[in-house]
Amino acid sequence: MGLNKKSVDDINVAGKRVLVRCDFNVPLKNGEITDETRIVAALPTIKKLLADGGKVILCSHLGKVKNGPNEGESLAPVAKRLSEKLGKEVNFVADYNVTGEAATAAVAAMKEGDVVLLQNTRFRGKEETKNGEEFSKELADLADVYVCDAFGSSHRAHASVAGVTECIRAKGGECAVGYLMQKEIDFLGNAVENPVRPFVAILGGAKVADKLNVINNLLEKCDTLIIGGGMAFTFLKAQGYEIGKSLVDDEKLDYCNVSVCGTDKEMMDKAAKLGKKILLPVDTTIAASFPNPIDAEIEVSVVDADKIPADMEGLDIGPKTAELYADAVKSAKTVVWNGPMGVFENPVLAKGTIAVAKSLAETDATTIIGGGDSAAAVNQLGFADKMSHISTGGGASLEFLEGKELPGVAAADDK
Repeated sequence: MGLNKKSVDDINVAGKRVLVRCDFNVPLKNGEITDETRIVAALPTIKKLLADGGKVILCSHLGKVKNGPNEGESLAPVAKRLSEKLGKEVNFVADYNVTGEAATAAVAAMKEGDVVLLQNTRFRGKEETKNGEEFSKELADLADVYVCDAFGSSHRAHASVAGVTECIRAKGGECAVGYLMQKEIDFLGNAVENPVRPFVAILGGAKVADKLNVINNLLEKCDTLIIGGGMAFTFLKAQGYEIGKSLVDDEKLDYCNVSVCGTDKEMMDKAAKLGKKILLPVDTTIAASFPNPIDAEIEVSVVDADKIPADMEGLDIGPKTAELYADAVKSAKTVVWNGPMGVFENPVLAKGTIAVAKSLAETDATTIIGGGDSAAAVNQLGFADKMSHISTGGGASLEFLEGKELPGVAAADDK
């Protein structure tokens, strides 16, 4: 699934207006950017288009924008930081209308090598999120060529991701992916469709329900599937073990025999039929209750996974499990990891996640971290530079691992 999409290396943008959909959804505190990873990640594509003589028009969403346009979710801080990083003035169009007269005028005044940043696309509300035709056309009217470099938004069929491409194409323009998108497609796509074996997938996080489709898809592709985090307890319960107060997919328990346990038993049967290994925790780090606040000091003990006392809950994998999982990674050639092994935000309950991260850091396998909490964990624990690829999109990488076609990827021209 190297996907064979046109990238910025395949298009000629000299003298053309290029609309680039970036992911500038950065965390802000009192108007200051607290983590600039996404801005830095966008630079290679922007610099390439500028070097090729393009007139570069950037757009992105920021935040959820529940109550209409507001200064707190303006892209102004991004424009400032971007100007510093590029070493050139980024002309920010602060108009809440995004594509109005101010934007049209700013674009008309551009010379080759200039950069304009439009206001938060979600300030247009449902026109953006429901892929509105009018807004898609207004965006396309500003440009000749479109580049999508926002993998974190590529699973949403929004106007600035999907609709705009049809309008650009309708007037003979090209639609390509940027370097960041290219890297995501290459790593995640190849891992799932064409992995170097043995291929080990590690899934954690809280709920089975969120990952059912991922589990199903990866079971068919991987050689070993490792389950940790809160979702492991639903599997353990399906095998008839006492799991105490541990997390279980509650809303499904009424139908337990039919759905949750049914599903997990089905998973186990499916794995057996396909000759795949599923590894579940053999021991568990338990406590009387979930830590509150999440990083509070907490008293824990370790028990075998089938001996969790009724009044205790499992909050991390135990040391024997950590060793078992690390061993499975040692012989792997491709590893995909999505979801922590426990409540990693608490130092006492981060041991399982650290052990898995460490085993990935020490292997020479291709290691792919599927965004979201696992990316946060790897960054926080200082293992980021040891991984082959850390995905920039939580929801998008999950859908990719499910085998879904992402609107933002599908919308790009084929080579």
